[in-house]
Amino acid sequence: MRVLVTGGTSLLGRVVAQQLNDRGDEVVTMQRGVAAGSWKQVRGDIRDAAAVSSAVEGADAVVHLAARVSVVGDWDAFESVNVSGTQNVLDAARAHGVSRLVHVSSPSVAHFGEPLVGADADAADPKRAHGHYARSKAMAERLVLGAVDDSLAVVAVRPHLVWGPGDTQLIGRVVERAASGRLVLINGGTALIDTTYLDNAADALVAALDRVHDVSGEVFVVSNGEPRTVAELLTRICRATGVPEPTRSVPRIVASGVGVVVERAWSAFGRDGEPPMTRFLAEQLSTAHWFDQRHTQERLQWAPAVTLAEGFERLAAASHPS
Repeated sequence: MRVLVTGGTSLLGRVVAQQLNDRGDEVVTMQRGVAAGSWKQVRGDIRDAAAVSSAVEGADAVVHLAARVSVVGDWDAFESVNVSGTQNVLDAARAHGVSRLVHVSSPSVAHFGEPLVGADADAADPKRAHGHYARSKAMAERLVLGAVDDSLAVVAVRPHLVWGPGDTQLIGRVVERAASGRLVLINGGTALIDTTYLDNAADALVAALDRVHDVSGEVFVVSNGEPRTVAELLTRICRATGVPEPTRSVPRIVASGVGVVVERAWSAFGRDGEPPMTRFLAEQLSTAHWFDQRHTQERLQWAPAVTLAEGFERLAAASHPS
């Protein structure tokens, strides 16, 4: 197949493109910057309909990863990328006869603050989603699933907390906060959560691409299927990367209150970067969220190949090269 991968500079986007390239697919990536890789690259903004149309032309399939991922920012910034940008991808796919679309979503589109224990992929709900990112991704997911018909097969995949060597989201933020002494547990870090090793997430997206005609219109949460407490995960990340482990804990109500103050300060002073605490982060670090993977694995004919233990070994090796 000729496959367009949007968001080619993201860590997950690069690994997906590499896997497709390695197996012989003709890969094109679209992103604003320049990504590593030997495949064709198209520089452009997902918000530019003409640029998206040019990138999609000639493709048999699209893996749509491009998104604004942040816990702060104005609604317009999230809507323009995650919703309008996704509409541009859909319009271009229709115009150029693309038959397969894998939309990369997020479990946050159906996480409304209550614990998720062995949960399934419940319906995305923009009205109940917490924060601009989750709301915009919920709208985008509903948009693509509403486009399913006989000519375009669509599947939505929600990888949960993807991490691995080179990750600047989960791993990068944990390391930065731990190194500066700002990494704390909330409610003792006892919440049980699931994560996904990078290679497993990419494998699942490729599997979804191959199976899309059989599972069109469906939604899948993807994870390693190995729930661990927040305290264990943060400790193992710190040990693998050589930064101090978290030793302090604060109640969730305190963390949420701090998050409110910090968010307002970030907005009032126009601060760049991620704040040390937000209401969403306090919720995520203190609420159980893990998922039953049996349905996902059966329908996608996929299973994670890299265990958490092996993933942490790889992270340690990458953090301390010989």
